[in-house]
Amino acid sequence: MWGRGGHDAVVLAAGGSASLGKPKQLLTISGETLLQRAVRLAKATCPTRLLVVLGAHAEQLAPLVTGTTIVFNPTWETGIASSLTRAATALAGRTYPVLVTVVDQPCLDPDHLQKLFAAFDGSCDVVSAYGDALGPPALLRPETMALAGTLQGDAAFRRLWAGGHPAAVRRDALGRKLDTPEDVADAVRAGLLDG
Repeated sequence: MWGRGGHDAVVLAAGGSASLGKPKQLLTISGETLLQRAVRLAKATCPTRLLVVLGAHAEQLAPLVTGTTIVFNPTWETGIASSLTRAATALAGRTYPVLVTVVDQPCLDPDHLQKLFAAFDGSCDVVSAYGDALGPPALLRPETMALAGTLQGDAAFRRLWAGGHPAAVRRDALGRKLDTPEDVADAVRAGLLDG
């Protein structure tokens, strides 16, 4: 499936970064914003359809992803579930698995995405494992993506798998947070973000 276009892709980028005090989507790695990087990585998987969900700072961020379908989430303040719901609505009726990524994982690389695709056989979702968490990036079956329309709040991904057991590909570095100025300073010191 990797590189053959047999999937859709969604980049969730609607958050307000309240604790950080500035849009984390605009943090950079080698001059490329995290938003542009996430979109580039998603595009590299050759999806049949790619959606970018924007909310906070949408006017500022939308010009960075021209040529991509943007879905606006006006209720982004309620949590990531509202963005998943918007994406699920936009993809309703489609039968492809969906790669779901977020913008605030500076350690995400094509190799990890390829491992998700390699582990996906259609029998269950394939998710990323870091620490004690299961979450994005994730490759969701169409029926799982349809369930996203029923979610609320910030614990969206955990609720998707409450009744099932997804396959997991471990990459603990993906659990690094970029929520506060201290988190960002730590990532800069580690060479993961531009200073």
